[in-house]
Amino acid sequence: MKLNIQHLLIIILFLFSMSCSPEKSYYKVSSPDGKNVIEFILDENGTPHYKVLHDEKIVIDTSQLANFDFQEQPSLNGQLKILKTSTRSQDEYWEMPWGEQRTVKDNFNELIISLGEEKEPKRKINVIFKAYDDGIGFRYQFPEQNGVDSIVIMDENTQFKLAGDHSCWWIPGDWDIYEHLYNTTKFSEIDAISKRDHPDLAQTYIPENAVNTPVTMRTEAGLHLSFHEANLTNYADMTLKADKENLAFQSELVGSDRLGYKVKRELPFHTPWRTIQIAEKAGDLIESKLIVNLNEPNKLGDVSWFKPKKYVGIWWEMHLGKSTWDMEATQDMTTYTTSQASGSKHGATTENAKRYIDFASQNNITGVLVEGWNTGWDHWIGFVDREGVFDFVTPYADYDLKEVVKYGKEKGVELIMHHETSAAPRTYEKQLDTAYALMQKLGIHSVKTGYVGKIIPKGEYHHGQWMVNHYRRVLLKGADTQVAINAHEPIKATGIRRTYPNAIAREGLRGQEFNAWASDGGNPPEHLPIVAFTRMLAGPIDFTPGVFNIKLSPYKENNQINTTLSQQLALYVVIYSPIQMACDLPESYEGHPAFQFIRDVGVDWEQTKVLNGEVGDFVTIAREERETGNWFIGSITDENSRDISINFNFLSDGIEYKASLYRDGDDAHWDKNPTSYKIDQMTITNESELTVHLAEGGGFAMSLMK
Repeated sequence: MKLNIQHLLIIILFLFSMSCSPEKSYYKVSSPDGKNVIEFILDENGTPHYKVLHDEKIVIDTSQLANFDFQEQPSLNGQLKILKTSTRSQDEYWEMPWGEQRTVKDNFNELIISLGEEKEPKRKINVIFKAYDDGIGFRYQFPEQNGVDSIVIMDENTQFKLAGDHSCWWIPGDWDIYEHLYNTTKFSEIDAISKRDHPDLAQTYIPENAVNTPVTMRTEAGLHLSFHEANLTNYADMTLKADKENLAFQSELVGSDRLGYKVKRELPFHTPWRTIQIAEKAGDLIESKLIVNLNEPNKLGDVSWFKPKKYVGIWWEMHLGKSTWDMEATQDMTTYTTSQASGSKHGATTENAKRYIDFASQNNITGVLVEGWNTGWDHWIGFVDREGVFDFVTPYADYDLKEVVKYGKEKGVELIMHHETSAAPRTYEKQLDTAYALMQKLGIHSVKTGYVGKIIPKGEYHHGQWMVNHYRRVLLKGADTQVAINAHEPIKATGIRRTYPNAIAREGLRGQEFNAWASDGGNPPEHLPIVAFTRMLAGPIDFTPGVFNIKLSPYKENNQINTTLSQQLALYVVIYSPIQMACDLPESYEGHPAFQFIRDVGVDWEQTKVLNGEVGDFVTIAREERETGNWFIGSITDENSRDISINFNFLSDGIEYKASLYRDGDDAHWDKNPTSYKIDQMTITNESELTVHLAEGGGFAMSLMK
């Protein structure tokens, strides 16, 4: 069929109109199950935005992306065009060398948008989206640029516009610590600035009404969200500034007063992932593996030199005032004061360390931590002039390091080293080679590091880029010398344990020690039922559970643990860590029937199941131990009593388990009668059901042995 002139003109006009039409400015990517959808929109001003939907309902409303302020160059804020796009999918499994479960599914759909400025200097930036069934992540990539080899970021202004005034569980966006109590408010009621001055915190800096992450929310419809970041590498920690009027978060990076910027990087580089976990049930937040999945695979290979373990140690007795970290015993490190004490109360003696080793070897505990072993503690008080104070290879005269290590090996107990840096990282870095060579020579495979105090040099903060890089240098030094790092006063966990599995645990929260010396009454009963759905989403926690002497008698008349004894047992299952301390004094455990649970409980898991829970109220978690197939269950509640019903259909068919249930006594109460408990014995199969009463501030722990 021949085309006449009229038809040909119509075709030419159509093709011309198509070539002149605006380029496509909308793309989307969905999670494998189709429930979570990320939409990308480039508006008429060339400003990129995104939206997030779950089950076709808006989770994050239209929010701006790729908005950066730079030093000595214009901000990147609009006037962009799409250069190209690409997509890919992945559905793989990887194995945790240790963890909450052995096998992790890494299944996502990815969309990459490459953007470039319309006008000079024609800078480029890529936005990478990943959609998972349990949430979404996105990050920026700064590729190589013409005539520029590095950039200095003054701030990143990524928006997260909420779809409502959600209920929030948050702590202030402190640039130095995460050791705050959680607040429960509506988003519109977030007030971080009033939390700036805390009587029990030696250092705080909160310049904006911002929150630290993870921050968890629940919508009116019951959808649960948690905002965090993954793979924080050579970048500043992200806090989230609350725009209460517009119900939106905006990223606020931690800065450096000394250097005058937030981030300096050579090109090309990636930012950390900005993450939103999305869950219809609160417990699904805990089961989510979004954060570790957004990190690179294991770079260390075999790390079997680290064994998950329970440990005891010379630590709690210092918080109680029974002994001291320093040898001269003139300082009370729980109140940071100096006194004229008579006689030595030094805890880290060879004799005392051997006493703990003996106790550990008799009770299925394979680690002993010794704090206060090295010189420097008697010059540390007051948090001033701390540069050069600690020596990380020289013991006090009453502590024979080699003898303690040798004695422990004979008893099947490994020493856990302790390095308190007093927030003087330059002093620590000068001794990294010698300190870690010493551990390698002695066969010590784990160290607890500490960074108490304001960072030296002045003008740096715990969570700024400079310190992020310091923490990573320590981690890499540990990897080189087969030493695992348990960091206290750390940068927050962002899943780097997948890439470097010698990152075994962190503190990074208001821990057990606050119960022993805080002037505000310690951690309230609701604290840990919030932590399980907030801080624990970031990674393993060295919380140091297991206090049996709840009232701290006779050491601390005005302090106590604000849980029942049964809840202290439950924490070994609920609060995850591959290292779990039995933190109380050995004499508190000796002859105590409930200590059997600590002897039995595992620390390395084949799988984890969250059986029930609500943020800030209660949670029940079951974990199957690797190799043995034994199960352990922990359940905790806030200040309210409640009945918890358990269906054991998660157990294997045809197997009977001998179960020991450690529960609150009928008259138990976190304050009035915290040590009342009962132990029930029973047989459990996958057809069993059980209802257990939790007292106010209480809990239960259960072992199910094949």
